[in-house]
Amino acid sequence: MAEVKKIAVIAGDGIGPEVVAEAEKVLKRTEELFGYRFETEHALFGGIAIDEKGTPLPQETLEVCQNADAVLLGAVGGPKWDSNPAELRPETGLLGIRKALGLFSNLRPAVVFDCLKDASTLKPEVLEGTDLIVVRELTGGIYFGEKYRRETENGQQAVDTCAYTVNEVERIVRQAFEIAQKRRKKLASVDKANVLESSRLWREVVIRVAADYPDVELEHVLVDNCAMQLLRRPSSFDVIVTENMFGDILSDEAAMLTGSIGMLSSASLGAGSFGLYEPVHGSAPDIAGQNLANPIATILSVALMLRMTFGYADAADSIEKAVAEVLDAGHRTSDIAVDKSSAIGTIAMGDLIVATMK
Repeated sequence: MAEVKKIAVIAGDGIGPEVVAEAEKVLKRTEELFGYRFETEHALFGGIAIDEKGTPLPQETLEVCQNADAVLLGAVGGPKWDSNPAELRPETGLLGIRKALGLFSNLRPAVVFDCLKDASTLKPEVLEGTDLIVVRELTGGIYFGEKYRRETENGQQAVDTCAYTVNEVERIVRQAFEIAQKRRKKLASVDKANVLESSRLWREVVIRVAADYPDVELEHVLVDNCAMQLLRRPSSFDVIVTENMFGDILSDEAAMLTGSIGMLSSASLGAGSFGLYEPVHGSAPDIAGQNLANPIATILSVALMLRMTFGYADAADSIEKAVAEVLDAGHRTSDIAVDKSSAIGTIAMGDLIVATMK
């Protein structure tokens, strides 16, 4: 009998509970088809936790996550909490949970489905074969470096420091090489080594670590050139690894290749196999509770969890193929439907994917 895997389930705010419910259906079907066993425990996080517990990240929620093998997160936040002080904002909870769980990398796959190529702003022939993943360092760089203002003879000056240690670079780069080994064995390391000292250190570490992965083809790409090539030749990329700010920008650019943010999964990983998995999209409070949200990004996040944390590639393949088959059959939620009158709801989309899994 398969080992029981513990999953902390955080539905969150807005459309979070709706899309997570469909993802849980997929987990249940995975158990039936493959014999894997999952134990889920729900916890409050984000805006709803602020309302009910007075904090975006209650201690009991953190403990549920720490005792789990993986975390599935719906979406958090919304205008209701935008005017709150920093410590009472959902986004502060996100930073807190990443730090507390030791999550130092963010993975964003960008896959273009053939039947949805017309939804992208790029020409279909440019998008052909696009299937890449951006590996972004999550806890270092300019976002976390020293910040201050000072007076100069030319007026007030603001300073943001971009700092990286060898260890910080090496752990994310090794993770990216290992991901590349399981894909098409191509890694693009993105930096600005012609200008930035932190990027020169980054490149030195990448070159040294590359010797341990001779089966992976390594390419060094300057960040501005990478931004251009993502639009010019996206299918040539397999795995892209880069520092925090560059990764923030490039992963959003890569996301738009697919035509809809409602299709995109993500993972935040630390040391070992533990990971937090969530859709890239937000909580969309304007459509919450209306059975309109696209659950595919959350369902694909489950597939990513099964593949990366649990090593259940067969189950992950089943989910991803089911999503592709449902889309190929012409089924669409309103965010990706050309004819809105023919769009199906959140629940119907989830049911179709579950029924198509093999």
